[in-house]
Amino acid sequence: MPTATDHTARDRWEKEAAAAPPRDVPPTTVSSVPIDPLYTPDSLNGFDPETDLGYPGQYPFTRGVHASMYRSRLWTMRQFAGFGSAHQTNQRFKFLLEKGQTGLSTAFDLPTLMGLDSDDPRSLGEVGRLGVAVSTLDDMRELFDGIDLAQISVSMTINAPAIVAMAFYLQNARDRGIDWRKLRGTVQNDILKEFHAQNEFVFPPEPSVRLVCDVIDFCAKEVPQWNAVSISGYHIREAGSTAVQELAFTLADGFHYVDTCLARGMDIDAFAPRLSFFFNSHNDVFEEIAKYRAARVLWAEAMRNKYGARSENSWKLRCHAQTAGCSLQDKQPEVNLIRVAYQALAAVLGGCQSLHTNSMDETLALPSEHAVTLALRTQQVLAYETGVTNTVDPLGGSYFVEALTKQMQEDARAYFERIDEKGGMLPAIEAGFFRREIADAAFTYQREIDAKRKLIVGVNAFQESDEKLIETLVIEDVVEKEQIERLRKIKAKRDSATARKALDDIKRVAATKANLLPPLLEATEARCTVGEIMNALADVFGRYDGAAKW
Repeated sequence: MPTATDHTARDRWEKEAAAAPPRDVPPTTVSSVPIDPLYTPDSLNGFDPETDLGYPGQYPFTRGVHASMYRSRLWTMRQFAGFGSAHQTNQRFKFLLEKGQTGLSTAFDLPTLMGLDSDDPRSLGEVGRLGVAVSTLDDMRELFDGIDLAQISVSMTINAPAIVAMAFYLQNARDRGIDWRKLRGTVQNDILKEFHAQNEFVFPPEPSVRLVCDVIDFCAKEVPQWNAVSISGYHIREAGSTAVQELAFTLADGFHYVDTCLARGMDIDAFAPRLSFFFNSHNDVFEEIAKYRAARVLWAEAMRNKYGARSENSWKLRCHAQTAGCSLQDKQPEVNLIRVAYQALAAVLGGCQSLHTNSMDETLALPSEHAVTLALRTQQVLAYETGVTNTVDPLGGSYFVEALTKQMQEDARAYFERIDEKGGMLPAIEAGFFRREIADAAFTYQREIDAKRKLIVGVNAFQESDEKLIETLVIEDVVEKEQIERLRKIKAKRDSATARKALDDIKRVAATKANLLPPLLEATEARCTVGEIMNALADVFGRYDGAAKW
């Protein structure tokens, strides 16, 4: 119980704090959440450390999904990599592994992400520019040539054609004699956030979700160590959402995938342990830490109490984090190194399982070898020199962090209710709910910057008049020409009748409720291309123009 001395000390602090001159702009988080001047036990409103906080590796997992966290095993260090041809990206993968990276993360170019082949007229000028060009099984083979897929965890960031990329990956492993049960990694495969934020969709929402769940179902049976979806808030945040919108919309997407899988007759404990998450790590260190902690609690509560999962592994929200690309600036790009370091610190203090640190030059071009090495070194310094791995959840019990975590949970639940009021995920997408909420948040944030109520170093404060340019990576035009010629030769060499039959089989299965991965595997072996497969699916599913009611 508080003593008289305690009250005297608090009264004195309140008087001294009230007498101090206030800042011009009242302090808020990056998401404009007001911050109190001091947090005390009273801020927690009956918080019980035993039940609300608990212990690491135990429900509700506020303090982390593993008992010993980084004391036993560090997070996986990944650097997002992909540019030019499959051969060029393969060389970058090997470069990063030599530098000490512990997992691979694959970036595909825009045509591939949109389900287009490199020789499609709509791909002109974009082949290999923003990631690696992959049109056929042969590209996938070259991409991972000389890399032991049974030992290295591989992530692939692709969504609309994710099921096609997964078929390429699995067929490549099979051709190399690698047991699918040994494969570890993640395919992003999260189409819902594309409708909210990133716009790289091809088919309407309902059949798009069917493809996501086909991958989840297939991998649960055949590729048990693989994360069949990475439910992603990252791009929602990059589009301008607040931290709580990122949290709420991401978990709502996850709940929709769970509902869809259960409606297919799947057992929750057969697939939930391999659902993974992908969050942004923005500039506000404490807001980000609270977001990760709140996410684990909300997911655990839903899996155990709403969905009735019996396995503790189904309750655990495991996440990858990436530092905030939207926070990086083209002004004084070296300062991005500092931003990324603090963002990485927030992700680790928040308890991520793997981490990508952005390179300082990513607002100007794809990362150079020098820049990506510094980004990787940022993680290594964090892991081995700062002491943050020495104890589990070092900020647990902080009045400020616990209050923010609790507030995040409450605000996210309010969003879940609003989505339910809209009729659920798909009706809310059609009504433009998510886009409108994100756009409003982005406008509010930009207005704060324009008014200088939020300061961005080098942009609206502390500018430099004589900045020096830094060297950036250049993708030569010859890459596109060589990729198109490579694709032409593959199409000319393959058995056209076998390829046509495989595409017909895809259409036949797409018109049923059967899983599409088996016929896709046959199509990849027949050298059907990404574009051909996506066109075959579009013949059954139709295409989506993204028009929503605003």
